[in-house]
Amino acid sequence: MTAELLTVVTGARRRALRDGDRQIDTAHLLHSLVETDPEAAAAFETDPSAGGGRQRARVLGYLAQRSIGYGLRWQRSVEDAGSALPAVRGAETAASGWSPAAAAAFAGACERAALRGDRRVRGIDLLAVLAADPGNRAAEVLRAAGVDRAALAARIEELSQQV
Repeated sequence: MTAELLTVVTGARRRALRDGDRQIDTAHLLHSLVETDPEAAAAFETDPSAGGGRQRARVLGYLAQRSIGYGLRWQRSVEDAGSALPAVRGAETAASGWSPAAAAAFAGACERAALRGDRRVRGIDLLAVLAADPGNRAAEVLRAAGVDRAALAARIEELSQQV
């Protein structure tokens, strides 16, 4: 993991604990990514004239409201239903404090980095996997914020080529 991604995971764990959730879910990861990872934040800045900064602000707005309404239906529940990624189940997932969907997303980010020929997983790898899975909580937030996931995926690919 890069130092930035380690900060993201630490932030997501802190959010889960503060929200009273048993596990880190994909929305916790998205929130921490967008807030703290410069590459992930840049993925929302596709074209300043097209409102990229506003898009990031809308995503953060939905995520900030999580504990006061928007995400209450998620509290104290395990995120696993509806995810298009193969769920990572078992004792290691429960013991780690990650939802099956979040664990699957992180595994997908590791695979993405390996396909790129990089041993280190970057935040942009995790964002790509979170945005690609239409069934996770992170994708639900992106849809609610009006993010065009295809445009986001294109920007992520562009950023991934820059090292």
